[in-house]
Amino acid sequence: MTDSVTIVGAGLGGLTLARVLHVRGIPATIYELDASPQARTQGGMLDIHDYNGQLAIKAAGLNEEFRSLILPGGEAMRILDKHGTALMEEQDDGDGTRPEVDRGDLRRMLLNSLPGDTIRWGMKVTSARSMGNGEYELCFADGSTRTTQLLVGADGAWSRIRPLVSKASPQYAGVSFVELDLFEADDRHPRSAEVVGGGILFALDDNRGFIAHRETDGSLHVYIGLKTGQQWVSTIDRSDNDKAKATLLAEFPGWASELRALVSEADSPLVPRPINVLPVDHRWERVPGVTLLGDAAHVMSPFAGEGANLAMFDGAELGEAIAAHPGDVEAALSAYERNLFPRSADAAAEAAKNLELCFSDSGSRRLADQFASYAQ
Repeated sequence: MTDSVTIVGAGLGGLTLARVLHVRGIPATIYELDASPQARTQGGMLDIHDYNGQLAIKAAGLNEEFRSLILPGGEAMRILDKHGTALMEEQDDGDGTRPEVDRGDLRRMLLNSLPGDTIRWGMKVTSARSMGNGEYELCFADGSTRTTQLLVGADGAWSRIRPLVSKASPQYAGVSFVELDLFEADDRHPRSAEVVGGGILFALDDNRGFIAHRETDGSLHVYIGLKTGQQWVSTIDRSDNDKAKATLLAEFPGWASELRALVSEADSPLVPRPINVLPVDHRWERVPGVTLLGDAAHVMSPFAGEGANLAMFDGAELGEAIAAHPGDVEAALSAYERNLFPRSADAAAEAAKNLELCFSDSGSRRLADQFASYAQ
């Protein structure tokens, strides 16, 4: 069975690509390992930038729908030191350059914009190979196969498609996150709601810290990060949430009680997230009929705020390149990759630099100084 454009992965990037192709009359099929759209949660808030993510949404013809998802006041920011002293506080000025939206809402918007038969759910790719005749074969966990002449890997950091074009694989960046949630924060966790404020909180010192977002449903989504060895997350007993909290709190002696409460009052299980990255300048030689987008192409730390934005922008740019070169796949992919590599390298370099800045002896002070320099 041969599809016109085959996309592996129904994340934001793959969905944006399929949507841009759809509005230009080009069929695509997405293969996604999740059994359904509700199979897992989609993470926290995203700030969608006016120079890439929002441009992708406009290319997809979904700007009006996107505007309805924005969290009012979500661009507010607080930066505290480990003692809870405010180093910077900004309110949301409403300029719309980086509005905050819930990742799950954004994904649903894209899913709802596609024909119902676009996505094949529960299709886990186990391998991909070139057949040597201009086609690629995908093998799935259920034993089935599909062939295609245009294959796009949008399947994230541990992409099954990447080996067709690159030998690179993500490496541990030296920092691990633990994610958790506090539900109904204003009513059930008023102290935590106050310390986070209306948007995002940074509290970073001693090579560790807290990053928290207010969510559209009134919850707080919290990331606790530490510069630590790769095996540290294995010390967190996920079968016992109280023990997991104690392990995490042991890393924050002397920190303000209102910051430690973000852990002690957590309602959700604690979920470890080691940060893995591809080389900053990751690229590959042109391989006929196959390319990558999003984290499959350039997974980086979240400290440039570009992961989701770049994934959607990649999808839109690739879709427009395919539409602009009808019948000439290689011209389309060459045009796309020519711009993909420098923009992803720039973002990855910024993310690496900011990771080191934030996870340092005085991360909050250095971060506040950096934002102050931007303002000037």
